[in-house]
Amino acid sequence: MNKLSVLDLDVHGKRVLVRADFNVPLDEQGQITDFLRIEESLPTIKFLTAHGAKTILISHLGRPKGKVVEKLRLTPVQKALEANLKMPIRKMDSCVGPEVKAAVDQLKNGDILLLENVRFHAEEEANDEAFTKQLAELADYYVNDAFGTAHRAHASTCAIASHFKKAAAGLLMAKEIGFLSKAIRAPEHPFVALLGGAKVSDKIGVIKHLADKVDIFIIGGAMAYTFLAAFGHEVGDSKVEADKLDLARQIEAELKKYRCKLLLPVDHIIAQEFKSDIPTRITEGVDIPSGWMGLDIGPKTIIRFEEAIRGAKLVLWNGPMGVFEMAEYRKGTFEIARFLANTEAVTIVGGGDSAAAVHRSGVAHKINHVSTGGGASLEFLEGKVLPGVAALTRKTARIPIIAGNWKMNNGIAEAKTLINELINQADGIANVDKVVAPPFIALPSVARRIKGTSITLAAQNMHYEERGAYTGEVSPAMLKEVGCKYVILGHSERRTYFGETNELINKKILAAFKHGLIPIVCVGETEDQRETGQAQQVITEQVYGCFANLSQEQMGRVIVAYEPLWAIGTGKTATPEQAQGVHAQIRQLLEDKFGDEVAQAVRIQYGGSVKPENIAELIAQPDIDGALVGGASLKASSFSQLIAKSENT
Repeated sequence: MNKLSVLDLDVHGKRVLVRADFNVPLDEQGQITDFLRIEESLPTIKFLTAHGAKTILISHLGRPKGKVVEKLRLTPVQKALEANLKMPIRKMDSCVGPEVKAAVDQLKNGDILLLENVRFHAEEEANDEAFTKQLAELADYYVNDAFGTAHRAHASTCAIASHFKKAAAGLLMAKEIGFLSKAIRAPEHPFVALLGGAKVSDKIGVIKHLADKVDIFIIGGAMAYTFLAAFGHEVGDSKVEADKLDLARQIEAELKKYRCKLLLPVDHIIAQEFKSDIPTRITEGVDIPSGWMGLDIGPKTIIRFEEAIRGAKLVLWNGPMGVFEMAEYRKGTFEIARFLANTEAVTIVGGGDSAAAVHRSGVAHKINHVSTGGGASLEFLEGKVLPGVAALTRKTARIPIIAGNWKMNNGIAEAKTLINELINQADGIANVDKVVAPPFIALPSVARRIKGTSITLAAQNMHYEERGAYTGEVSPAMLKEVGCKYVILGHSERRTYFGETNELINKKILAAFKHGLIPIVCVGETEDQRETGQAQQVITEQVYGCFANLSQEQMGRVIVAYEPLWAIGTGKTATPEQAQGVHAQIRQLLEDKFGDEVAQAVRIQYGGSVKPENIAELIAQPDIDGALVGGASLKASSFSQLIAKSENT
């Protein structure tokens, strides 16, 4: 995780504001019925108190809609924390104001102060800046340990982080991200995803995002009936999203492209009404008779699903297999939970109903990770950037790098005009590394004009030999002599038109380092490779092949450019989430090969129809550190806008 952790902070004697998730269920008497979220918050709180911090806890509870609701005060949470931590905890009746400031000033090292429900203030959900500033003034450091609300851009989860030099992840937040990342970055195979719940529409984002990573998708719960209906089966009165039948068929076609297997129920527990204490039946096959509805998977389906899970190395489960809240319809969910608890696979259970089901089945302690976030875990698995996570301080501050590849455009006269305009418009933009890569013949004249500016020079290619009978080639020593700092290697056009291989690119990288040049190394898949599920394998082979035999010091200086070939010069652009997914995969591959410290230091650019209109969204992703720009770099105004927007992101 490329985010600062609470473990990275020197908290002794410091005021630390911790955004916890104490949104626990209460009964009619106001008693907590599930302590999971409180229990999961304890490691961070204990770490802070043990290290002498002055801990200030803030959370929401329920949906008071910006008003004080007496039954949603955090008093039950205060009592639960005191019982678990075995120490007194003072609770305030508000989260801002003079009384809160005075209480914070009275804190001693190791003390804990609990603020009142932050959602009693409408400014919280509005992400209000003035309210955020009041919260921030209470502390020296900010720690977000509320993964369950990380998908909300609220004052205490998002805007507040910008007021601190160090905004860190709590131990629960780090654990959540670490486990869920296993499923979307570089999962072990076989990888099985088990999805249930009521609606296909709730899970479509997860299916699409994981389609090229999962080996088997298992669909249960009410959403299975939409799929079965789409494929021509009789489903009786079962819950079906009639407007999603075409979508279900599209999903099946999409999974086939990636050679991903789709499993659906082959029998069901059925009843004539959606209620308990009525007669039930087990169907003999897939079809459900008219007047009956499916409410759980049947015994044959349980065996079918368990056989598919057997031998998996990673299993992701989100959504129950049936109406587990009723005794008659919980067997499928509980049997699957117990089977998962005894498998050798790494098991990850998403939040919400599936987490509740695992706990009620009594095997939660045997699951590797049960998420505390329902909506947050779903959005994370869809590849979305969670505002509460994105706002945290990066552990390694990587300066964005924007490189303009002019390709075979601009002779000497045109190059002079373009670079003069670029100097006037972009030289003063700070906190961004700015690089231009003109054609070979224009390198000397551009080098002279950028001398003394913040713009640096790159070449578009080079040979790996120092000298010799290589007609038409340029050596690394020549590029260094003319003033180049960088050299672009392995560009998709070099691979496509000139047959360059990973092995050849590796030779060029080593030669570049020998002569003091920094290589910008391109990797990326074709549209055909992406559609046939080969993208991950292609990227892996390119990373391992291109960076073979590099030292950790050398790898730490490489710039990697991910360029999906299907998005170069086509006007198509990978969505920010798609690009982030591949960037995260590349960083994980680098971590596996060179270690975490090196992987976090490497800057990874995106290259593929980058424009001023989309750069901010792209570079806002946690693993995208800049752009390798083609067409948009040929106009000084466009390229300058790209640079400026990268600085402001």
